[in-house]
Amino acid sequence: MLDTGMTRATRAGTAERAGRNEVPGTAHDAVMAVDAVLAEYLDARLYEAQEVDAVSARDMAGQVAAFVQRGGKRLRAAFVWCGWRAAGAGGDPRTPLRIGAALELVQACALIHDDVMDGSPVRRGAPTVHADFARMHRAGAMNGSEERYSTAAAVLAGDLALAWADDLLTETALTSAYGRQLHREWRALRSEMVAGQYLDLRAQAAGSSAEDDALNIATLKSALYTVERPLALGACLAGAGARAMDALRAAGRCAGLAFQLRDDLLGVFGDPAVTGKPADEDLRGRKLTYLLALAVRFASEASDAGAVEALRPSAAVRSDDEVSRMRAAMERTGARAAVEAEIALLSTLSVRHFGDSGADPDVQRQFASLVERAVGTAPARSREDS
Repeated sequence: MLDTGMTRATRAGTAERAGRNEVPGTAHDAVMAVDAVLAEYLDARLYEAQEVDAVSARDMAGQVAAFVQRGGKRLRAAFVWCGWRAAGAGGDPRTPLRIGAALELVQACALIHDDVMDGSPVRRGAPTVHADFARMHRAGAMNGSEERYSTAAAVLAGDLALAWADDLLTETALTSAYGRQLHREWRALRSEMVAGQYLDLRAQAAGSSAEDDALNIATLKSALYTVERPLALGACLAGAGARAMDALRAAGRCAGLAFQLRDDLLGVFGDPAVTGKPADEDLRGRKLTYLLALAVRFASEASDAGAVEALRPSAAVRSDDEVSRMRAAMERTGARAAVEAEIALLSTLSVRHFGDSGADPDVQRQFASLVERAVGTAPARSREDS
């Protein structure tokens, strides 16, 4: 796991080195440097927020800043660095760090809003942002609906994180010779992420079991946003040619899909003490995943009436017993094993495509290590917190 914990002294030293235009030598060094950039940027935003209004700065801006710095493996930032290095590491080395920091702010927005949509109580082993606003409402003996207040406040918090991300990307693009390309990739990333989130929500409401729908959601919601676009953003900064860019996009698409498939497995079979999230939310809501879609098809092909019944759409909230039957059906039909095999294949293809980009061997090793951490089975792998 990438270690993102930093003392103030370490963070200051990392920021100083970045200020001297030193190139991070590894993905881990890049993540450390991105954390330093984030801390400096968030300090400035919090100061501005305080100048506007002390209460909103404390409750809203402070909540966002704390959430961003509370955890996550900074995978997207690390993949920006990989793309930049693969394309020759040209230009100011501070630029990919700032792009990585902007992506972490987009990720904060996505997670805050995702938790609202899913009604999740826990994220990164702590109360979700909307759950914390609900606590605030109770502690302050406020009037009105606690749920309505906490939901609205969390939506605003996510909006603020996205606004900060856009500001940081814009400031960076304006000083880059490749600003137009950066903006095109960024615009596509945001649109794809929102489209994927909506299709995820719609498929769940419609009770879909279609494999094509599941793969489309996984591609838009995660594969492009988690790996392909970050690699492309980094490569843009070094003026990557068409051949290198195509190879990086293919590598990112494969690794991103593998990442989402692993996340789907962890959403059903993961240990909450490790993932920081409950292991039954996807099942209770019958969220459409490739794992679920395969299980439904395999159950039908095998004429497994029990599995078909367990996996069918339902208007009611599923009981603990029904959740257990769904989990067992996914195992019994062979869907879990099939997804594991797909993850292994996609990971192998991703590393092969990355090699076609012309990246030097050291960067190829760094990328392969990142893919392994993102999609592997190590116990420390946490769910969609990266």
